[in-house]
Amino acid sequence: MKSNRNRNLHQPPQNTPNNLPYTQRRLKTKPTLLLLLILLIGNLFWLVLWLLPSDDTTSPASQDGSEEIAAVDGEPITSQQWLSAMENRYGKETLQGLVNEAVMEKAAKKYKIDVKDEEIDLEIALLRSAQDSNDTTLHSLSPEQLRQKVRAQLILDKVLTNDVVVEEEEAKKYYDENKSLYNIPTTYRTSMIIVNSKEDVERVEKELKSGSDFTVLAREHSVDAASASLGGDIGFITSSQTTLDPAVLQEVEQLKEKETSKPFVLSDGRYAIAMVTEKMEGQSFSFDQVTGHVKRQLALEQLPPSITPETFWKEFNATWIYGESKK
Repeated sequence: MKSNRNRNLHQPPQNTPNNLPYTQRRLKTKPTLLLLLILLIGNLFWLVLWLLPSDDTTSPASQDGSEEIAAVDGEPITSQQWLSAMENRYGKETLQGLVNEAVMEKAAKKYKIDVKDEEIDLEIALLRSAQDSNDTTLHSLSPEQLRQKVRAQLILDKVLTNDVVVEEEEAKKYYDENKSLYNIPTTYRTSMIIVNSKEDVERVEKELKSGSDFTVLAREHSVDAASASLGGDIGFITSSQTTLDPAVLQEVEQLKEKETSKPFVLSDGRYAIAMVTEKMEGQSFSFDQVTGHVKRQLALEQLPPSITPETFWKEFNATWIYGESKK
């Protein structure tokens, strides 16, 4: 990757008062002062251009990734080090996800599989209602990323269960025995700032009232490391979550979307401020609405759990930089 942050080294004009032609030196005082002013402005202009980043990506520094993007005690960290670290830590997993999604889209076309928006909505609603408060998988994804991952999973499930027959009576029995799964309570996507003392929470409240951003304050002040790294986001919470501090739900249920609570005390004695970023009203799904989902779940139970999207890489000639296509 080439960087666009390299600077053009512009030389200031050489036509300074010290080397002007003889005829210019004999100008009267006012024209001379005017000329000096023009030259000074010109030099300042070139200096500003030299300091500003340019779009030049052809310099050696941009090509070999040696541009300094940070430093610690004088020791530089280069763009190449930064990109290499990101590739090593996240590159393989990210690329695998992209390939899996592309493979599933190919499979959907080949096997004439359709995934409706209503099916994605149902799966997301079920995931949110069953989410553990300690699981950051869902709320670490953007809405678009979540829908894309759910879509890919639905395609995989439909491909795997395409030839598995589940009788209507069996599906209805499963629904009746697990009806509570399809009665989804109201869910609140919640962000929190948790601090240790009353003084700390009052300071945070004052900053919020003065217009400071909630996510920024959560990263700066919250003592809960997991949510602080996500700007305070703790995901979707419901009254059915047994691991949730009752004080949190009590406050959240009184809030509207985008509304922030007053400071309150948690059961462990710490203080918190909560904000509801999204609210989804509870809903109940009839058997007719979830028949496809129920039949897929029953069909999947008949298959080995080891089947993943990577199973189809060879069929669709998927390759990547980490070696041969996965088997």
